[in-house]
Amino acid sequence: MSSVAVLTPESFAEHRSGLKDQEITGCVPEDEAYIPTYLEAFPPLPEKGAPGEKAGEPVSAWGSRIRPIKASVITQVFHVPLEERRYKDNSQFGEGEEAKVCLDIMQRTGAHIELSLAKDQGLSIMVTGKLDSVMKARKEIVARLQTQASATVAIPKEHHRFVIGKNGEKLQELELKTATKIAIPRPDDPSANIRITGTKEGIEKARHEILLISAEQDKRAVERLSLEKAFHPFIAGAHNRLVQELSQETGARISIPPPSLPKDEIVITGEKEAVALALNRIRAIYDDKKRKTTTISVEVKKSQHKYIIGPKGNTLQEILETTGVSVEMPPLDSSSETIILRGEPDKLGPALTQVYAKAKSVMVVEVTAPAWLHRFIIGKKGQNIGRITQQLPRVHIEFTDGEERISLEGPTEEVEQAQTQIQEIIKDLLVRMDYTEVIIDQRFHRHLIGKNGANINRIKEQYKVSVRIPQDSERSGLVRIEGDPKGVQLARRELIEMVQRMENERTKDLIVEQKFHRTIIGQKGEKIKEVRDKFPEVIINFPDPAQKSDIVQLRGPKNEVEKCAKFLQKIIADLIENSFSLSVPIFKQFHKNIIGKGGANIKKIREETNTKIDLPTENSNSEMIVITGKKSNCEAARDRILAIQRELANIKETEVTIPAKLHNSLIGSKGCLVRSIMEDCGGVHIHFPSEGSGSDKVTIRGPAGEVEKAKKQLLQLAEEKQVNNFTAELQAKPEYHKFLIGRGGANIRRVRDRTGARIIFPSPDDTEQELITIVGKEEAVRQAQKELESLVKNLDDVVEDSMVVDIRHHRHFVCRRGQVLRELAEEYGGVAVSFPRTGTNSQRVTLKGAKDCVEAAKKRIQEIIEDLESQVSVEVAIPQRYHRAIMGPKGCRIQHITREHEVQIKFPERDDGASVLTLTGQEAPPQENGEVSPDAEFVPRKCDIITISGRAEKCELAKAALLALVPITEDVEVSYELHRYIIGQKGSGIRKMMEEYEVNIWVPQPEKQLDVIKVTGLVANVERAKLGLLERVKELQAEQEDRALRSFKVTMSVDPKFHPKIIGRKGAVISQIRKDHDVSIQFPDKGDEQQVCDLIVISGYERNVEEARQAIQLLVAELQEMVSQEVHLDPRTHARIIGARGKAIRKLMEEFKVDIRFPQPGSDEPDKVTVMGLPETVDNAIDHLLNLEEEYVSSQCRKSHTHFQVSAYQTFCMCLFQAPDMSSAEDFPTFGTGVALKQTSVWGPKKF
Repeated sequence: MSSVAVLTPESFAEHRSGLKDQEITGCVPEDEAYIPTYLEAFPPLPEKGAPGEKAGEPVSAWGSRIRPIKASVITQVFHVPLEERRYKDNSQFGEGEEAKVCLDIMQRTGAHIELSLAKDQGLSIMVTGKLDSVMKARKEIVARLQTQASATVAIPKEHHRFVIGKNGEKLQELELKTATKIAIPRPDDPSANIRITGTKEGIEKARHEILLISAEQDKRAVERLSLEKAFHPFIAGAHNRLVQELSQETGARISIPPPSLPKDEIVITGEKEAVALALNRIRAIYDDKKRKTTTISVEVKKSQHKYIIGPKGNTLQEILETTGVSVEMPPLDSSSETIILRGEPDKLGPALTQVYAKAKSVMVVEVTAPAWLHRFIIGKKGQNIGRITQQLPRVHIEFTDGEERISLEGPTEEVEQAQTQIQEIIKDLLVRMDYTEVIIDQRFHRHLIGKNGANINRIKEQYKVSVRIPQDSERSGLVRIEGDPKGVQLARRELIEMVQRMENERTKDLIVEQKFHRTIIGQKGEKIKEVRDKFPEVIINFPDPAQKSDIVQLRGPKNEVEKCAKFLQKIIADLIENSFSLSVPIFKQFHKNIIGKGGANIKKIREETNTKIDLPTENSNSEMIVITGKKSNCEAARDRILAIQRELANIKETEVTIPAKLHNSLIGSKGCLVRSIMEDCGGVHIHFPSEGSGSDKVTIRGPAGEVEKAKKQLLQLAEEKQVNNFTAELQAKPEYHKFLIGRGGANIRRVRDRTGARIIFPSPDDTEQELITIVGKEEAVRQAQKELESLVKNLDDVVEDSMVVDIRHHRHFVCRRGQVLRELAEEYGGVAVSFPRTGTNSQRVTLKGAKDCVEAAKKRIQEIIEDLESQVSVEVAIPQRYHRAIMGPKGCRIQHITREHEVQIKFPERDDGASVLTLTGQEAPPQENGEVSPDAEFVPRKCDIITISGRAEKCELAKAALLALVPITEDVEVSYELHRYIIGQKGSGIRKMMEEYEVNIWVPQPEKQLDVIKVTGLVANVERAKLGLLERVKELQAEQEDRALRSFKVTMSVDPKFHPKIIGRKGAVISQIRKDHDVSIQFPDKGDEQQVCDLIVISGYERNVEEARQAIQLLVAELQEMVSQEVHLDPRTHARIIGARGKAIRKLMEEFKVDIRFPQPGSDEPDKVTVMGLPETVDNAIDHLLNLEEEYVSSQCRKSHTHFQVSAYQTFCMCLFQAPDMSSAEDFPTFGTGVALKQTSVWGPKKF
């Protein structure tokens, strides 16, 4: 890092006076913030008239006496070489991480930062601001934009404090100056190494400064030698080897300032003899080099300087090592191109040759290419350029955004190859690529893009093009399309068509209450997706929930928008209709019954009434069940829920007639009066009719006795309102309310009994927590108000008292975060009870509050102490493995026992490593059922002992309750064959039993084939589960027996020709037999050759099977009596006899109880019809068929005579001799189908 920008003005006179007669050199003050003025850096030439004037003399007589004033704002410029840049993505310059980092640093430090990219790809940074801000910004820039290295420097431990300075000021200053992080070991750390982290240049500076500080504090000799900076490389040697050798030979520490530090002072520290020896050696080297060396200057292009310097200056060190010549380079931020070579004359030539060789080892070439082609040249994810850089890794390729050129930099041969490859890519792209630009109004851009880019991605994929739509911030309408020429034109046409469509669209706003938006959209947008699929051309926009807007916007073609609006309005109307809400008060203890096991009851009501039913949470005090849906459905659901409540308890409902004008006064302010009656009467529900209904009926619902009590109080209150409706209000602090009410309401009951007034305290939900309402006759209200005011006044008079409490009882009051003290404060008007601090050995307890409250609290504390003194501790030995089960989920079971029996229960610490031992010292076998194994005697361990504290009788009750919670395991004898039926499909059966009985049921593995099932749980639950399991076993055994009875089988032989008749049309006959006799009947498969073709198998109960067999035998006997006769009928009559869809022939077969078969189309005997049935029925059917044929033929003859005007002879001939038309569908109809004849007949209209 180098260079300081000269922008801070300085006093000319002060500088001149400070120089005196000394020669001006490159030395500057140690503080880098000091910046020379223009006149200091570039002094004016001496004027002709003053040849003898000295450079150090002041210009004026008063110039030296005036103290200069430095400007408050300074500017520093420094350079980050390419190889040390942390972010090297040149394509994103100004927009990448470097810009973001600089913006963050500006906000944190208040300094102004400007970045610029040098030709060598190094980073030039200009920082402007106050000195402190610039230093901080510079430190952060170096840490975050420049690659970091680390190094250590060892100085004596006693010198560390001088590096840190007073309050760490010196260390902070050093870190700011060098832009590094310096880590100094702690005083208790024996290490003397100081770690420096930062850039290579910053590390060198910091190391130099630390060594200087150490040298100054070192008691040994210190020599400072000022030598020209240009000769420092000869003293240090290539790669600092010479100075290291000097230090090793002499034993002195030699500190040479780094090239980037504008100091010429070399510091030597060590023993006096060593320092003197090193000083002489350095002077000798300096004198020798000054005498022998000369310089030459050469001009080399600035862009080639970095190749001469090399990575981290290694090339300069190589030249110095091989030729002994020092190469002095101008600063990177300087525009100078002059390079100075210093060395012995005979070595300057080879050094110059190396300099030129290094400068020309790299060439820079520019390739011209249209800017829009750059990204195609780079390729997707840099594939094209990646191939070139992999083949030619030493070539650097740079694309300049917005410029039609590509820069290539690297070795000459490789650059030429890369240039050829890039030119071929450009040539190929220009042949097959094209672009076009379209001006599209910016308001259409987001619609062109579509949701999540759907539209634009489709166009890109379909036409294989790239479409660039400007950002909203650009405020540009220029859309650019690039890609295949044909695809570009097609994409352009589609975009224009989309814009034209959007210009012809209309927008409509629907007013929809925001509460319905989520319902219309549906879970994960499923419902609104259905609407959008139905109207794909309409865009539906819902407002953001944070806007609380009711406007839903529709946009699309006019007709589609109207249809979509009507559809949505219908949905909204349904939602409004279904949003009717009804609240039903149901006693809390019945909520679980309304829900049912696994939610069965509530699910059934919801499904059958099509309503939404919401119950309050278990932790809520609310008893209201909210029903939402259509009004009629809500009322039906309410009736069903109330019916469940009535079935479960002795719930009575009664109506009281009270004038509607009194309803509001009876309800009271925010319902306080009616709520007080409901609380007094065991939580009955009192329902007043809605305001404006005009009804006088008030409904009271609850337990029979409480309903009567509430009815009496309500009528009494109504009477009081009618006779003397007087109300008074009283203010009292909320913490006094419990004391005024008293334990169990004793205090307030006495006031009510004496005065006859009703006193109503606010509920926890009321906003006015201090307001007490008194209702009744004026005289009674006044008296009650007076008594309450007196009590409140006494409570306001704060007194302080004390009492003695034994120290051993203190913990009971203050444990659990002072829960007992909080309860005392709540119950006794906020009285403050203070116990002495632990360790003071004081027994004095202070009470502060209202006098009556203090006295009551003292009395209560005394009662608690008496209870504590009478407490005993009982130990219960329960194996530790059962403790978790006893506690229950979140300790709920233990909490219930402690509350119910007023005891404290303490569980021991868990001991996972201990094992149960027998009296003989051997490990005991596992225990079951919570009892000692018969093979070993249970020895309680410390971790098995549970301690119960409380009154003796209550401890015993709690002990029994704990023992009852110990889970037991019992075996149930169940046949192995039944196990899979008990488990059920996917474990559903056994899971249901475990949930129902709250136990764990273990079924052995199938391969073990054990006839036992283990049931684990509480004693009562295990007994219930055993009974349930045995009941299930009985059911399964009964099912097995039933299956065995149903498996009785009989086979019977029946001629296959009768099988179709037994089966019947579409299986009607056999299905009826199966249904009548509850059997299974199987016929042989037609395609199975191995199966006997005449056997019929009947299975079922033995009796049923026998009956079915007899029914089939009877059917077969009837079939065997049947005969089959053939009759020849004119084929033209077949269709008429069959009728439309066989309706006529079916009717005929049912009438005569026969089966009639007509010949198939194409048969050799088309007029042969077969009739099967009993002999007498067959004859009757044949006669009927012949009659039908005769009627048909005669009707055909009459029809011909009527419609044709011919002679009698011709008619006679036509009737007798005219041959039928064989191709006519009328004369020869297809079997089973009708033909539409043109003429009518005596048989009536034709029905086909």
